[in-house]
Parts: sequence; structure tokens; C-alpha cells
Amino acid sequence: METYQELKKRQEGELNDFPIIFAFSNKQLEEGMNKHGLTIKDLDKIVSIGGGGFIKKTDADALHDLFDKHHQEFDSAINRDLTGEGFIFEAFSYELNNHEYCVTGSIQDTIDSLGFTIEEIKSNSLLQHGLSLAMKAQPEY
Repeated sequence: METYQELKKRQEGELNDFPIIFAFSNKQLEEGMNKHGLTIKDLDKIVSIGGGGFIKKTDADALHDLFDKHHQEFDSAINRDLTGEGFIFEAFSYELNNHEYCVTGSIQDTIDSLGFTIEEIKSNSLLQHGLSLAMKAQPEY
């Protein structure tokens, strides 16, 4: 079974391999389009995905499918953790650290980054347990 970090790294690699154009100027957009076999006259063939990202309209379903796959893999890994002390703990621990819980004392960014709501965590004893363990394991400054 993959750890949270392994899953995250693999999924990031799959996303990095997806043909996305990132552009924050017209020049960058034109260069990115050229790399993907388009010219600046092909603006009708691309769509913005936000954050300076663009994809070919023909790739929209494939990107949606990739996000669905990633979400399903994450949910499956969560569901395989029958104690909250494995994948769930790893996910919360990693993201608490990543979002500087030890400095801010806030878990909101962590919860958001994992796609949970407070209500979901409160209604799931395994998520509660994993989060509690991860919070206790964070370094104190």
C-alpha cells in the first residue's frame, strides 16, 4: 500500500505529465501553444483552467478523468485505513507540517488541502483519531 507521500508524489507526476500550458504573458502563452502544436491563432482551441493554466479543449475530459482518478485513489486509501493510524495519520501529519500548524495553531488549511470539511471529520471517528494523533505528533516551538 502506498504511503500518503508516495501517492501524492505519483499523482503530482501524473499531473506534471499532462499537457498543460502555464502562461502569465502573451509571449508565454504563444510559446506554450507552440510546444503543443498550436499557434496563437488557435486561441479557440484552448481553455483556461485557472491559475495561469491552459489546456486544449480536446483534453478537458482527460483532465477531468485524471482528477476523478486521483480523488478515487485518495478515498480508497482513506477507506483502507481501518484504525486512522496509517494513511489517515500520514496525510494529516504531512499536511499539518506543510501548512505550519506548529506556528499557526490552525488546522483549517490542512483540512482544506485534503478536501475535507470540519463536519466530515467530526462525523468520522477514524478521521478524528488520525487528526488527533497527527496534531499531537507535531513539533512544538
